[in-house]
Amino acid sequence: MFELKMQSDLFGETYDIGISITDAAEIAKVSTATIRNWLKTGYLLKLNTGRVDGDSLNQFMKNIAGKEKLVLRANKSQKDFHNHLELSEILKNGLDSTNWSEISLKYEDSLSDSFRNKEGIYYTPSNIVADMLADIQPSPESTFLDPCCGSGNFIIEAIKSGVNPVNVYGYDIDPNAVEITKKRIYELTGYNASNNIIQMDFLENAASIAKNQAFDLIFTNPPWGKKIKKDIKEAYALQYGAGKSIDTTSLFYFASMKLLNDMGTLGFLVQEALFNISTFQDARKNIIKHEILRLVDYDRSFKGLLTKAQAFIIRNKKNKNDLISCENKSKQHFRSQSSFTNNPKQILNFWTNNSDSSIIDHVYNLPHITLEGVSKWALGIVTGNNSRFCKNNQMDGYVPVVKGADITRSGLKNPSNFIPKDFSNFQQVAPISMYHAPEKIIYKFISSNLAFFCDTEQRYVLNSANILIPDSAIGITCHQLTSILNSDFMNWLFKSIFRTHKILRGDIEQLPIHSEYFKLYDDFSEEKYLLFLGLTQDKNGTYRIKKTK
Repeated sequence: MFELKMQSDLFGETYDIGISITDAAEIAKVSTATIRNWLKTGYLLKLNTGRVDGDSLNQFMKNIAGKEKLVLRANKSQKDFHNHLELSEILKNGLDSTNWSEISLKYEDSLSDSFRNKEGIYYTPSNIVADMLADIQPSPESTFLDPCCGSGNFIIEAIKSGVNPVNVYGYDIDPNAVEITKKRIYELTGYNASNNIIQMDFLENAASIAKNQAFDLIFTNPPWGKKIKKDIKEAYALQYGAGKSIDTTSLFYFASMKLLNDMGTLGFLVQEALFNISTFQDARKNIIKHEILRLVDYDRSFKGLLTKAQAFIIRNKKNKNDLISCENKSKQHFRSQSSFTNNPKQILNFWTNNSDSSIIDHVYNLPHITLEGVSKWALGIVTGNNSRFCKNNQMDGYVPVVKGADITRSGLKNPSNFIPKDFSNFQQVAPISMYHAPEKIIYKFISSNLAFFCDTEQRYVLNSANILIPDSAIGITCHQLTSILNSDFMNWLFKSIFRTHKILRGDIEQLPIHSEYFKLYDDFSEEKYLLFLGLTQDKNGTYRIKKTK
C-alpha cells in the first residue's frame, strides 16, 4: 500500500500531493504501462498535475487489486519481508566496528517498506537534525529526550551541541535501534548509556514517566501514521488531552508536552498535513498556545515518501504574540503568532508571508457569511469500476455524467462520459434528489484551483466532482455564489490559507462569502469585487489593502 498515511471521510477530508506514474508502478510492482491503463480505465484518478492521486492508489491496492486479482504481485508487495533476525546480524557483525554511524545507516536502509509503513518509521536525515538543533544552547544540567529515538540521530546531535551524555535519554520500541544508539553514544563519548536508552513503547509509558521526570529539551521525528487500533488511539488521546487529534504524530506531541519542563524547548519533525488538515486541528490549537520559535519546510526529504517533512519548534511558555521565523530551503520571513491564531481552523500557513497574512485578516474582518451549517453537500457517483460502467459515447439506457475535468471557472465542457441510468450496481450514489435539484453547484474535487459551476439542468457527476446546494437563507443565488467562489481573489485566498490539491468541503465551509457585495452591484466583476473588499492588485498579481485618505 502507498506509504502516505491518509485520513478521510465521505468528502475526503485530507489531501495528498500525488505520486508520479513511475513511483506508483514501483509501489504496485507493475509496469508504468499498467498504471497508465488503470488511469485510463478509471481504477486510479489523475490529478491535474498529471500525477496519480495517492488516495485512489491506496484504495485500489486495498479494495480492488486483490479482490479482482489484477495484480498478484501487488498483493505480495503488501507483506512484511522485514527479517528481524537478519537485521540482528548487522549488529553482531558490527560489534567490533569503530563506525557505528555507518552501521546505523546500513540498518536504516535494511528496514522493509512495509515495516516502515506499519510503524510510521522514517529516520531523519542528519542535515535536518543539525538544523533543528542549531539554535539550542544547553547548560551543563540540561536534560534531553528523544521519545522515539530510532538509531540515535537526534541524540548524537544533541551531545555534539553540548548536552552532557549523562543527561540524554531515548526510548524506542525497536531493540536493534536502541542497541545502535547506545553504541553510538559510547563510541562518541565513552559513556555507557544503558540506563538512559531504553526499549519501550513511549505512548504506553509517558504518563508514568511524567510522574518522576521532566526534560528541558525534547526533539524527535515521531511515527507518521503508525498503525494502532482506533480505540487504543482514542484512549491515548483522552489520557494525554489530545482531543480529536488522534493520529500518532499528535499523540506523541501531547504525551511529550506532559514531560517538558516549563521554559523547555520541543522540536518535532512531522508530515505536512499537521499544519493544515482538519484531523490535526486540536494539535495546532495547543501548539499556538505556546511560544512558537520556528516553522520550517524541509520539502520532500524521505525516499519513497511524497509528503513534505516540516518542523515546528516551540518553547513551553505562554504565547506572547512574538514574531515567528518561517523558513524553507531558500527563504525566511517572520509572522506574528496572532496571524495564525486568527486563521480558520488555526491553520499554520507559514508559507504565506506577513503582507499576505494581513490581507487574509482584512477580508475575514469584513462582514461575511460562511457555508458551514447552511448548505447540503453530496459526493459524486462512485461506480466502483469506471472501465466497466463508463462509456465514451451515448448509448441506449445511458445518461451523460460530468467529471471533475469537465468543470472550469469559465463554464462546463460537453460531457464525454456516459453511465447506465440504472444506478443499482454502483458502489455509492448520493440521494437522487441532490442530483435532481433545480439549482445546485458542482465543483472540481481533485485540484489545487477552485472551479465551480451552477447547474440548472439536473446533471449527474462522478466522484471527481462534488455537489453543493446552499440554503436560500444565505441571501444570494447559486449563480452569485458561484461567481464569488470562482473569482481570482478567492482562488488566491484559498491557496494562501489551505494549499491543498483537493477541494475539501471543510475548507470551502471556512471561506468568507461577502454576500453584501450583491446589495451594491447587480453583476459580478473582479474589479468591483476588489473595490468592495478595499483591495488593489499590482501588475505582478500582489494584493494590497487600499490606503484610505
